[in-house]
Amino acid sequence: MFSDTLTQVRHHTVEIEGVEVFYREAGDPARPTLVLLHGFPSSSAMFRDLLRELADSYHLIAPDHVGFGQSAMPPVEEFAYGFEKLTEITLALLDTLGVDRFALYIQDYGAPIGLRIAARNPERVTAIISQSGNAYVEGFTPFWDVLFAHAKDRESHEAEVRELLTVRATRWQYTHGVPADRLARISPDTWTLDQAYLDRPGNKEIQLQLFWDYQFNLDGYPAFQEYFRTHRPPLLVAWGKNDEIFGAAGAEAFARDLPDAEIHLLDAGHFALESHGPEIASLIREFLGRLPR
Repeated sequence: MFSDTLTQVRHHTVEIEGVEVFYREAGDPARPTLVLLHGFPSSSAMFRDLLRELADSYHLIAPDHVGFGQSAMPPVEEFAYGFEKLTEITLALLDTLGVDRFALYIQDYGAPIGLRIAARNPERVTAIISQSGNAYVEGFTPFWDVLFAHAKDRESHEAEVRELLTVRATRWQYTHGVPADRLARISPDTWTLDQAYLDRPGNKEIQLQLFWDYQFNLDGYPAFQEYFRTHRPPLLVAWGKNDEIFGAAGAEAFARDLPDAEIHLLDAGHFALESHGPEIASLIREFLGRLPR
């Protein structure tokens, strides 16, 4: 019989390559695993409700990337902050936990990490769920103009980019694009917690480094798209159609390489789980339920 204890969210920290990595876990490890990879400026806390919702049927693991949430935050001088390194740490975590096969839930920063893992280890990935997890240039909006300018000239654009690390910008990430009748579902705890992590001494320098490094994720897009065409992973897209960071065109672009992709454009913004959590959980259950066990 399935233990009620396993439906509770558990919180763990493990040392990976000399740094402490925090992760949330829920569900029975004997069941199919779903690995949930968060974006900026959040942490695994963004999956707090989804973990509880799906724990009766799946084994769920949601790590905090190094520099985020409860994971270690070594200074930029002591850790090679970049998406290649975050991918390496994430894969090493899964290996340490003995997780061989898994589905991936990718959101924002979780996309270049998760898709690197998938493209390089296609035999390990059973399916992909994307919530504003971009893999196509069509997904970029004017939001990115200053970030790509910063990538070319950090000094000239750093002041502008630092504005993205303020509480006003963090709150906007959660509230923009949310229909008026659903705004009350967005807890102020979300942006308050994220901002508390961003305001730790040294964290803004970490985020600036990752902003700069993001440009190199685009170099991986051809490999990601070739992975889609060659390996045809089952794909569910649950994307906020009002997202002003990764636009709806990024969601629709998946169909070019994965014509069987299940694509849902929700009346939501960047953090669609906050306003449409039950709907996304239902879509995931139906989608994963169709996969062979």
